[in-house]
Parts: sequence; structure tokens; C-alpha cells
Amino acid sequence: MKSFFLLLIALIITVENFSQTFYSQPFAHTYSIIARDSITGEMGVAVQSHWFSVGSIVAWGEAGVGVIATQSFVNVSFGLRGLELLKQGLSPQQVVDSLIYLDEGRDFRQLAVMNNKGITAAYTGKKCIDEAGHINKKNFSVQANMMLKNTVWDKMSDAFQKSNEPLAERMIAALQAAQAEGGDIRGQQSASIIIYKGEASGKIWEDKLMDLRVEDHKDPVNELKRLVKVHRAYEHMNKGDLAIEKGDMEGAMKEYALASKLFPENVEMKYWAAITLINNGKIYEALPMLKHVFDKDPNWRTLTSRLPKSELLNVDEPTLKKILSIK
Repeated sequence: MKSFFLLLIALIITVENFSQTFYSQPFAHTYSIIARDSITGEMGVAVQSHWFSVGSIVAWGEAGVGVIATQSFVNVSFGLRGLELLKQGLSPQQVVDSLIYLDEGRDFRQLAVMNNKGITAAYTGKKCIDEAGHINKKNFSVQANMMLKNTVWDKMSDAFQKSNEPLAERMIAALQAAQAEGGDIRGQQSASIIIYKGEASGKIWEDKLMDLRVEDHKDPVNELKRLVKVHRAYEHMNKGDLAIEKGDMEGAMKEYALASKLFPENVEMKYWAAITLINNGKIYEALPMLKHVFDKDPNWRTLTSRLPKSELLNVDEPTLKKILSIK
């Protein structure tokens, strides 16, 4: 009875809000995956399309609630509205049923919903452009339309399940598998990935763990994979900074080293690692690092001269002159 009551409320909300025609909706034919890490509880959406800025209309999520992918002739309202229905206690299947039931463009829609427990539901309208289909299981759902082949979503499912990497990398593997199978019949253009905590912390600004987009690129999936790697590098930088705050110099340098290993061409990471060394009395270890940075771009030397005023570089005047005179 409770389940029926919740569904009835959802349908009433749907009737009140669905007064648009499907022709007015964005045109984002695509392949995507919504997924959850069964160990960490993290949830995410990853998507690629031959359409500009696909992530801004397809991918939705909220920590402690769930994630949603709305695509094909996209009904963008499905994102926020679906999350609200999940918060009201509806199951993912009830959310899908509610959103689709009174939508006059339902035959053209493709939708996937997952709650923070990993329960999924998906829908592919009968008028989605071939090839179109989906597979939804516990902790993930893959869906695609306007594909070159009808095997794309099977390959996505296989790739995700076979990977033992962190959630972001597993979802990227699914996108790569889709593309390797032919992907979108039109080609590639944009891709995105978002990841949220499984449980809300009460601090919304901390609950979104990753939000990366490739808006217009000839190889968006591989570019997205590169950005995930860069994101990981900066995660180590942030952990290094936190270690410094706690007085853990050894831990900080370990994190900085991991960051540089992931992103060796990034001079800023090397720069701030060197500044940290100096602030901890290890100037002679830092000087070769700064020389490398200064050789790449003299503006870093100018920046260094400005840091003492902001108390980001704690040295006396003779030491500062020594640093700035590196050749």
C-alpha cells in the first residue's frame, strides 16, 4: 500500500510538471553508464556523444540519493525530477515508470536511474534510433542509442564488470569499449564523468568527488581518460598540502611524488613541492627543482618573489635572493 501511495504522489507531480512537447528537448543520442562502487559506495555517470556538451544535459546525481542518465531526445527535467522522486522514497523502477508514464515523448526517450544502494532501472523507448538498447544490473546500467552496432551495450557491460580499477576508471573502460565497438554512428564529440559520495556528508561542496567534461574534441573518451589521470594527480597534491598542515613532511613529499609521477610534465606540481621543501628547511633539495621550473617559464621566478608578502614562502632576504638568482 505504501508503495502504491508513493507512486501515486509521483504521478501527480509528473502531471503537474510535464507540459512540454518532446520536440523542444535537446537532441543527445549517446552511450552512457551509471554505476556504483560496491566497496566505497561512490556513484557516477559517464557519457559520450557526437553532440556538444553532452554531460550538461545527460548526467545528474546527488550524494546519498542516486544518479541518473537521460538521453536520446533528452527530457532534461528527468534529472532533477528523478532525484527528487528518489528522495521521496520511490524505487528506481517507480521513478522510471513515473517519469515515462505521462511524458508524451516517451517513445523517443532513454533513461537510466540508480539509487545509492545500487538498485537500477532503465528504459529505452521503441522509437529511439537504432541501434538502441540497455542492460541494467545491480550497481550499474549501460544504455545506448543511435549506435553503429547493437553489440555496443553488451561490450560496455563486459568491460565494466571485468575491470577492478577505481570507479572512474571502470566507467571510462566501459566508454572505451563502446567506442571500440563502433560507438555512435555519427562519430565522437563530447564526453563527461561525474562521481558523488554514496552517503551525503551534510557538506554539499564536498560530496561531488569528480566533475570532468570534454565539450568538443576529436577523441573525447581518451581525452576524458587523460583528465581523470590529471584529476588523480591533483588529488595527491591536495593530500600533500593537507599533510603539510598537519606537520607530516614525509607524508607530504610522498603525495607530491605520486602527483608528479602521474603528471610529470606539470611544472606547477614541481614548483609547489619545491616551495614546501624550502618552508621546511630543505632549500638545497628544492633548488634543482626550482631551476627546472624557472627554465620552463621565468614567470615562476617572478611569482616566487611575491610569495613572502603572502606568507607562502617563509625565508629571510638573503635566502630569497639566493633562490631568485638560480641560473
